[in-house]
Amino acid sequence: MDRRGFLTVSAATWLLSTRDARGMPSPGQRLAAAARAQLAITTGYDPNYTRIAYPNGDVPRSTGVCADVIVRAARDGLGLDLQKLVHEDMEKSFDSYPSRRVWGEKGPDSNIDHRRVLNLQVYFQRAGARIWSATVPTAGDGFPLRLEVGDIVTWLLDARLPHIGIIVGTPSSSDANNERARAVHNIGRGVEESGINEFSPRRAIGHYRWPRAA
Repeated sequence: MDRRGFLTVSAATWLLSTRDARGMPSPGQRLAAAARAQLAITTGYDPNYTRIAYPNGDVPRSTGVCADVIVRAARDGLGLDLQKLVHEDMEKSFDSYPSRRVWGEKGPDSNIDHRRVLNLQVYFQRAGARIWSATVPTAGDGFPLRLEVGDIVTWLLDARLPHIGIIVGTPSSSDANNERARAVHNIGRGVEESGINEFSPRRAIGHYRWPRAA
């Protein structure tokens, strides 16, 4: 095992060894561990439309988009299928989602809906998971509320391109502005871990804690 692989496994093991009051890893800790386990596995990026199975469909694990990091972490860490959850919610309330307005879709599409950041944001909001969101992206101040391990965050890159990641590391409470928080995401080079302060200029747009129940 190379050094990167060793560090990935060690980090995931540490997160899974952190227990809540009931002696179990919290949902956020499990999400973070499952996100970090994708490092060195997903080494590419492919935004092309692909037909996949339903439910539990996926493109090859070696590739994907930023939303796939979240979908895979939810499946691996929590046993929850965002493909199915988003699809079923869109069947109930399609017009609550931006698919018609943004992509010209006429109805839900289980191949792609859960792989779009804007749809995930709507689903998390409708699921009661929103901690904070902004109609207009922030500039300079980043995320205004304290981030926790397992939180899902969204940005607009260059103030226009949606991006999503999972918080996997937070410093002490003295870091009031989340300056040293770390996220796992896929920005186009495969899954990687980086400090959220590396997104500059910062354009934070959403902060979610899902599922809300511990």
